[in-house]
Amino acid sequence: MAKKVNVTPLHDRVIVKPAAAEEKTAGGIIIPDTAKEKPQKGTIVAAGAGKKDEPLTVKVGDTVLYGKYAGTEIQIEGEDLLIMRESDILAIV
Repeated sequence: MAKKVNVTPLHDRVIVKPAAAEEKTAGGIIIPDTAKEKPQKGTIVAAGAGKKDEPLTVKVGDTVLYGKYAGTEIQIEGEDLLIMRESDILAIV
């Protein structure tokens, strides 16, 4: 599990640590860096308090699926993370 970050997102935003990109295919073929796809799965490392009438349904530690181009890439304490709205999250795994 990811370490705790010292940043608290506002309202319905969450900070997600993306899962590592696949290194090999199921058949064992190594995927070069230029052909790797962005991961669409990650772990929540921080979450806001939610909107006034809508509490968040995700919590820290949840593994989630999100859209390919969802969120904004940020770097906190040398770690690459994504910050996105809860509505950009497609499912909890």
